[in-house]
Amino acid sequence: MVAHVPEKSFQADKPEIDGSYFVEEGSAEIVNSRMGDAANPRLREVLGAITRHLHAAVKEVEPTHEEWFAAIEFLTKTGQICSDWRQEYILLSDVLGVTMLVDAINHRRPSGATPNTILGPFYVEGAPRYANGANICLDHKGLPTLVRGRVSDIEGNPIAGATLDVWQTNDDGFYDVQQKGVQPDYNLRGLFTSEADGRYWFQTVKPRFYPIPYDGPVGKLLKAVDRHPNRAAHLHFIVEAQGFQQVITHIFTPDCPYMQQDAVFGVKRELVAEFQEIDDPQMAAEYGMPNPFLLVEWDFVLAPAK
Repeated sequence: MVAHVPEKSFQADKPEIDGSYFVEEGSAEIVNSRMGDAANPRLREVLGAITRHLHAAVKEVEPTHEEWFAAIEFLTKTGQICSDWRQEYILLSDVLGVTMLVDAINHRRPSGATPNTILGPFYVEGAPRYANGANICLDHKGLPTLVRGRVSDIEGNPIAGATLDVWQTNDDGFYDVQQKGVQPDYNLRGLFTSEADGRYWFQTVKPRFYPIPYDGPVGKLLKAVDRHPNRAAHLHFIVEAQGFQQVITHIFTPDCPYMQQDAVFGVKRELVAEFQEIDDPQMAAEYGMPNPFLLVEWDFVLAPAK
C-alpha cells in the first residue's frame, strides 16, 4: 500500500523566488525582476514576454551545451552574412512565419477589404509610370497576360486616381535587379492609375515561382528540416489612394506547385487569382494582346484611413 503524501509537502520544497539568486524554477521571473523602475515600459513588456517564452522553450527541449552553442553559432553566422544588400535576419523571420504574423497583426482590416502580405526584398522605387493598357514586360518572354480590374472602397464605390505599383519575376523566375545587364532595367515593373470608374488594366506575363536566397545559414536551416526555399508564383502590388489605407499585397497563380508550401507563408486564400485562358481575337485586338492570352480579373478593395 502506497501512503498518500500531502501536496503541501511538495510546496514546502519550492525555492523562494526573490531575484537575488538563480534557480531553475522561476528562472524567467528572476531575470525579469532585474529590470529597474526607469526601464522603458514598452521595452519592459516586450523583453519580459520574450524572456518568459525563451526560458519556457529551453525548459521544454532541455538542450545540451553543444546544442545551445550550435544555436548561438547559427545566429552568429546569420549576422556575419548580412550586408547593405542582404538581410539574413529578415530572411530568418520570413521562413519562420514571423514576418507574415507581424504583418497580419498590423493590418487587420474590415471584412471585404483586400488583405496585406509582405513587401519582399525586391521592391524598387521609381518604376516607370504607364497609361492603362501598357505592357510592362520588356524582355518579351513568357505567356502574355492581361490583368484588369477595379479599385473601390468597402461600400463598392469606385476610387479614381488610385496608384497601383506592380512588380514581378520574369519567365525565368528572376527580378530585374537580380539580373543587371541581362534583363532591361525596370522590366516587369510599372505604376498605373485607376480611371474615374476605378478601372485599371495592363499587359504582363504569367509570373513564375522562384527560390529565396538559400546559400547562407537560413538555407542550411531549411535543408536541415527538409523544407524547400521556393516562393509561390505571384505578382506584387502596392495600391494607395488619398483617404484610404495603403495595401501591400500579392496575386498568386492557382496552378503553382508551391501554392500551399510558400517558403515565407505569404499565400492567403483570398489572394489566389484565376488565370483564364482566352481565345478571342476581338477581345485581344481591343486590348492589344496576342491571341490567345491569359486573363486575370482582380479587384482591390481599400479600407478607409485610420
